[in-house]
Amino acid sequence: MPSIIEGYNYDIFISYRQKDNKGDMWVSQFVQSLKTELESTFKEDISVYFDINPHDGLLETHDVDASLKDKLKCLVFITIISRTYCDPKSFAWEHEFKAFVEQASKDQFGLKIKLPNGNVANRVLLVRIHDLGSSDTKLCESVLGGVLRGIEFIYKEPGVNKPLTTDDDENKNLNKTKYRIQINKTAIAINEIISALKEEPIEPVFESTEFITVENKPIVKEKSIIVLPFENMSPDPDQEYFSDGLTEEIITDLSQIHDLLVISRSSAMTFKGTKKTIPEIAQAVKVRYVLEGSVRKANNNLRITAQLIDSRNDTHLWSEKYNGLLDDVFEIQEKVSRSIVDALKLKLSPEENKKIAEYRVDNLKVYECYLRARQDLWKYTEDSLTRAEQNLKNGLNLLGEHELLYAGLGQVYFQFYDSAIRQEEEYLNKLKDCIVKIFEYNPNSANGFQLSGLLKMKKENALKAYRDFKRAFELNPSDSETMLWLCYILSFHLGRNTLAAPLVKKVFEIDPLNPVTNSFAAIYYYMEGNFEKALENFKIWYEMAPDSVLAAWYYIMFMGWNHDYQGAYDFIDHFCQKNPETFFVKIFLLFKYCLQKDKEKALPLFTQEIKEVGWNDFGLPWFIANYYAMIEENDESLKWLERAVECGLINYPLLSEIDPIIGNIRGEERFKKLMERVKYEWENFEV
Repeated sequence: MPSIIEGYNYDIFISYRQKDNKGDMWVSQFVQSLKTELESTFKEDISVYFDINPHDGLLETHDVDASLKDKLKCLVFITIISRTYCDPKSFAWEHEFKAFVEQASKDQFGLKIKLPNGNVANRVLLVRIHDLGSSDTKLCESVLGGVLRGIEFIYKEPGVNKPLTTDDDENKNLNKTKYRIQINKTAIAINEIISALKEEPIEPVFESTEFITVENKPIVKEKSIIVLPFENMSPDPDQEYFSDGLTEEIITDLSQIHDLLVISRSSAMTFKGTKKTIPEIAQAVKVRYVLEGSVRKANNNLRITAQLIDSRNDTHLWSEKYNGLLDDVFEIQEKVSRSIVDALKLKLSPEENKKIAEYRVDNLKVYECYLRARQDLWKYTEDSLTRAEQNLKNGLNLLGEHELLYAGLGQVYFQFYDSAIRQEEEYLNKLKDCIVKIFEYNPNSANGFQLSGLLKMKKENALKAYRDFKRAFELNPSDSETMLWLCYILSFHLGRNTLAAPLVKKVFEIDPLNPVTNSFAAIYYYMEGNFEKALENFKIWYEMAPDSVLAAWYYIMFMGWNHDYQGAYDFIDHFCQKNPETFFVKIFLLFKYCLQKDKEKALPLFTQEIKEVGWNDFGLPWFIANYYAMIEENDESLKWLERAVECGLINYPLLSEIDPIIGNIRGEERFKKLMERVKYEWENFEV
């Protein structure tokens, strides 16, 4: 009987080792039970290939039946995973399991497919009849390219670990599973996969193997540009804020154009004062066109030069000089943007045309206040944020209420609090006041929704923040910061890597040199269970931003997660010598002693300060839960895990399978009840 999808010979292929079907014929009974369940699940007849006498054992010639390749051309490959299946010398492993993964990866659907609910399923469906050792698990995961998941048919009692049967009592089984229910789950999983495969058109899933790093960026998009920092040619070096501001405004204008890929400000600014050639710069960020220019501002006079260069042949497509008064800067800025549109033959929609014509601030004195504030806002120091706050307030005094000025002021207050410079509650209240003012001015402000998301991350939870970040992205889909926040919540808090992947890919396109971009790639890999790739990206983040305490923290964490304990210890010792008596030094030392399972040294470091800061942070509770789990303080670990869920961590795959540290509490009744809540919220949260 052929497959229900044309071009395939079977719907399901059952792979197993013959020794697992001896005695009580467990595999044969499973296949018969599954066929019966499939009849009540599908309207169509489902074809199943099951060879009751498969080749097995050690083969000297590996002379494979030529028909096997045709039989492997199936929709779903079920693997009966046992203690003996993960054996590179066995026929089933080499010529069925590995062969199917290779074959399916290249067919029209691919190995991983997107389900209608947004989740991703692997066409290899694992049926586990024994707990596996770590080496077998890693071997399996290396072939699948992800975390080992599956439907468990394991019966456990103290000292017992055997395949689940129809006669086993679920109340005595430590796993609390019932054979009939597990068969039903298997059939439902098959139904989800086949239903997704029957959908048209087929939407390929973004695979982790295609992922982008700084060293491996996407091919150059035809309509793509970087606006290099305009050079300050003014007699007064203090006027640099003006040239930087002009750069940012042109980037903002061009980013409104849907058909043009524009490198973001944070990546563009890395080329300030660079000695690199135009082709080298274009190659570094994978764009075709480069805009460079200069600004000379003296008294009330203004001269701006700009030239657009095609990096493929290093030739000028367009260049222009503008002379005028300071009041002309808004008109000149628009002319530069429109000249690029004309040179690249871009067609603007009425909405895009309107946005380029709009001046975000049309008062020159207020504009200068705003530009000075923006220059200081990016420095993230107490002095710079204080100056930014004062300049924005000066602008408000001159102009009255204005969305952009309140958005800048809201960023100042968030940075004060988030950078632990001024963590008084009043700064979050000031941020809230700015948000209210922004929405009074513009109810559909992308800036307002982004700030509202940041506030909810601090005051409420990630799930509520997600709604605001999503709305901000809808209103301004070119903002890399909003994209990064969405990626973080989708991957870490919601466990929706499929939805996060295209966003991370887009961030790598428009903001490839931003160190934080690599951190989100690392989180993506972690949620795929690929700790090695996660560590690679956290290392890149740290090397790009060696002064970032957050980058250092994640880097040492994942050295530990990858069992490079000595590397983590050496890094911590070096960091502590450079930064004595800081908050993160205490966190680092705590992690070190927890890794060493030195409870005597670790427990005193769970200070009141760490507990207070951690309890009120949206990310720290999960880390602290892990630290307690390392030293087997299960009650405390569960308390902090419950707090993490309150803060919006409903990542069911992470908590139930991926997180390697909390394994010793997964058998606790309290944990199981928490997972019931998490799973319900995870399955029902509308993304």
